[in-house]
This record gives sequence, C-alpha cells and structure tokens, in this order.
Amino acid sequence: MSEITFDEFLKVDVRVGTVLRAEPYPEARKPAIKLWIDFGDEIGEKKTSAQITAYYHPETLVGRQVMAVVNFPPRQIGKFMSEVLVLGMPDENGEVVLVGPDHNVPIGGRLH
Repeated sequence: MSEITFDEFLKVDVRVGTVLRAEPYPEARKPAIKLWIDFGDEIGEKKTSAQITAYYHPETLVGRQVMAVVNFPPRQIGKFMSEVLVLGMPDENGEVVLVGPDHNVPIGGRLH
C-alpha cells in the first residue's frame, strides 16, 4: 500500500447523512438497494445504490446515519445514477457492513 499525504487525504470528502428513502434495486447486476440520503443544507439530498442486501432491508435503513464519499463524480449503475459512495467494511464472508457513527451526529458533518 502506498502512503499518501494529509493534503491528499483531505481531498476525499467523507460526510455523514441520514437515509431518507430506500428501495430494492432488482435490475442491478448484483443484489442492491437504492438509497436517498440527506447530507444537510450544504450538500443536500444525494442518491446511490449499494450492495448491502446481506444484512440490510430497505425498510430498516430509513433514518439510519451512514458515511459516504460525496465528492466522486456521478456514476451510472444500470438505469440508476449514483451520486455518492456509501462506505462499508467486508465481514469474514465478504458481505458489506455499513460504516456510520455510533451516536447520532449532525448531518453533513465531515470525517476528520
């Protein structure tokens, strides 16, 4: 793994947001869920799809705080335009476990 400088790290804008809406995404190549996330007044609402179906169901995601990279360019995922990258870690089987604060924090807060 190559080292990066602190200035390079600061280029990655990781923010906390609250899931407003979540829907199954059956048209995706791999099972996924579409998410609409509120990142507060500065960034607003952004959407994404995430391959998180092993542990999460759309109805249980609404209201949950998640971390996401918000400064990637939009990316077409099938028929859906993804605007942010929700962050997660693989478990021992490679299934994604979402990353988020362990206490509620103000939405839009930046990771530092």
